Amino acid sequence: MGEHIVNKIKDDKDKTEYINQLLRDIEALDHMLKKGMFQQKPIHVGAEQEFCLVNENWNPSEMGVEILSDINNDHFTSELNRYNLEANLDPVKLEGTCFSEMHKQLNSLLEVAKKAAEKYNAKIILTGILPTISYKYLDYKYMTPVKRYRVLNEAIKAIRKDDIELHIKGVDEINLHHDTILYEGCNTSFQSHLQIDPENFADTYNWAQAIAGPVLSICTNSPLLLGKELWEETRIALFTQSVDTRSSTFILNEKESRVSFGNDWVTGSITDFYQNAVINFRSLVTTTFETDSRTQLNKGIIPKLRALSLHNGTTYLWNRLCYGITDGKPHVRIENRYMPSGPTTDDEIANMMLWVGIMHGRPKEFNEIHKKMNFKDVKSNFFNAARYGMAAQFYWDGKLISSQQLLLDHLLPMAFRGLYSMNVEPKDAEHYLSIIENRIRSNTGSRWMVKAYRKLTEEKSSPEALKVLVATMYERQAKKYAIDAWQLPRGDEYKTPDKMITIGDKMNTKTITAQDIDSAELILKMMLWKNIHHTPILDDDLNLVGLLTWTDVKNFVDHPDLHEQNIRKIMQTDLITAPEEMLLSDARNLMQKKKINCLPVVKEKKLIGIITSNDL
Repeated sequence: MGEHIVNKIKDDKDKTEYINQLLRDIEALDHMLKKGMFQQKPIHVGAEQEFCLVNENWNPSEMGVEILSDINNDHFTSELNRYNLEANLDPVKLEGTCFSEMHKQLNSLLEVAKKAAEKYNAKIILTGILPTISYKYLDYKYMTPVKRYRVLNEAIKAIRKDDIELHIKGVDEINLHHDTILYEGCNTSFQSHLQIDPENFADTYNWAQAIAGPVLSICTNSPLLLGKELWEETRIALFTQSVDTRSSTFILNEKESRVSFGNDWVTGSITDFYQNAVINFRSLVTTTFETDSRTQLNKGIIPKLRALSLHNGTTYLWNRLCYGITDGKPHVRIENRYMPSGPTTDDEIANMMLWVGIMHGRPKEFNEIHKKMNFKDVKSNFFNAARYGMAAQFYWDGKLISSQQLLLDHLLPMAFRGLYSMNVEPKDAEHYLSIIENRIRSNTGSRWMVKAYRKLTEEKSSPEALKVLVATMYERQAKKYAIDAWQLPRGDEYKTPDKMITIGDKMNTKTITAQDIDSAELILKMMLWKNIHHTPILDDDLNLVGLLTWTDVKNFVDHPDLHEQNIRKIMQTDLITAPEEMLLSDARNLMQKKKINCLPVVKEKKLIGIITSNDL
């Protein structure tokens, strides 16, 4: 859940104090490792469940702070955006029915959250990226009012010294600038934790890296962002770019993104691992310290390594190494951060079991994996999985193999062996891994979502389709069927009440535009060719500055002598515009009153859509 009380590093004094604490933490860590003080058995597993909150219209709910207050349970904490919360499961021993026990607690905690949310007409959705998030919900006012989020946002902006750039290309493409880290909050995950033996750290961690791509390929559940089809697991690209402190990839400091898969196999000890993290990434935030970890160790107290944990909490490896204390003894664990939330709790526990099983089912021939596989192939496998999901092919054991074949023929049997070696109840293993097998033979969450969205947009506008999509997801999740059993939407799962329909629900976002420096003749002919009745005109800064209408086209046809005129001279500049939040009924009245047939939809001078009398 991270450090709650954080401050910005303001001056040299703050930095010196924090660095001193960080160095003492690394010394204490190294001392405890060399003295064999770390817990090795019993092995524990744990998980964190991030989830989305939506209102009665299936848009993001702003009531996260209030809902969290009403929950009043230490298992829950806030997230960066107001419409996300997190539930933390209790760690359990890796044995027997541990996975079904975790599943029961997970369902129980979500039921607590569900009841608290009902008071605010909100519902819980498990998904990697909530489809109905739009630009509106990425404004600074949607950041949860907790100091640590504001401080982190300010620290990243101060280091970057520029807007954060976001460019993701899949079937569709997103290319934009933003001035907060709120896009990071679009990501919701099911983070799984597995305690590991410090003495076998490098080999264990490298194996976790090697299997990341194949495991991710069957877990994907985040193909949509802002109504665009991007990667099968768009979270991977979105998270990487949304907290990137690099203003240029060519600067010497921090060549690697803070969200990273890594650049090479791990070597050495856990101390070496953390030392490299401190070398590669500067500290963003600090906190107050009453004493240092070496002093605590000398008094016989196991230190929390707060400075190191704080630094680790701002570097987001997809397989992150975490330090903790259980029953008075220190331990280390790998936190799997790449698996998305949803589509159901059954799917999530199955994903976790697959990962844990493969981690413990590694055959001897895959020991020292760094000598058998090229790291660049492993990294390529991971990003191929994020882009293509189950359509990916992987370099594995010297061969190119499909995701389906690798999972069915190699990794699923490996997972069974690993679980049985840890005395996991066979009935549990068979139940959850059969969910994985069924999914391999049918749909991942991302494939279902893409098929559903494409079907809905055949008859509905994109905003309407996204709402019906989320309503369908909620309906299917409530029935507790795993994703392989989900049917596509009928289309009637939700209908926005007429009095609540906004321009944003009906506007056309795929509008042909022109710039004020373009050839007037070309634009008018283009409108004639395509039977376009309204063309918005943008300036060099892509602000809306004018409009060409069908009247201008008729005038162009009737007066060929006007062909050479500048587009600025013939476009309308006295524009009536509207925000996307305007009710459709108000838009209709405005257009009738002003006797216009087109209403450009803008946000801070930027055109985001258009609505016409035909749409009404």
